[in-house]
Amino acid sequence: MKASDIDGIIFPGGFGAAKNLSNFAVKGIECTVNPLIEKIIRTIHKEEKPTGFTCIAPVLAAKVLGEFQPKLTIGNESETAKQIEEMGGKHVNCAVGEIAVDTINKIVSTPAYMLGPTISKIAVGIEKLVEKVVELA
Repeated sequence: MKASDIDGIIFPGGFGAAKNLSNFAVKGIECTVNPLIEKIIRTIHKEEKPTGFTCIAPVLAAKVLGEFQPKLTIGNESETAKQIEEMGGKHVNCAVGEIAVDTINKIVSTPAYMLGPTISKIAVGIEKLVEKVVELA
């Protein structure tokens, strides 16, 4: 994949983000992000294209783009929010159906299953995220 071939990208959360795209589930703030994923995130950011991060995936943005202090949300879970802040992100508390939008860095995030008990509840936030990423593109 080349960043020049896409208008934006959305990273789903869950164990895939926490265990496969990174090792955050095991290492916390000392984690590393898969080099290919890190390159994609950095390139998309450099080209000023939008990125979306759902559920636990905002930790990827915090780790890779912490120097830019991205505004991110994982909801209101205090320990993970603290880890996002320690990696350079600025955490924003949000309800399950809300999104955090960082217009400077073109990053959109939503808590999804970090808070949501059902797919119908998380769908509201994810749909808002997708709409905002498309708008920013």
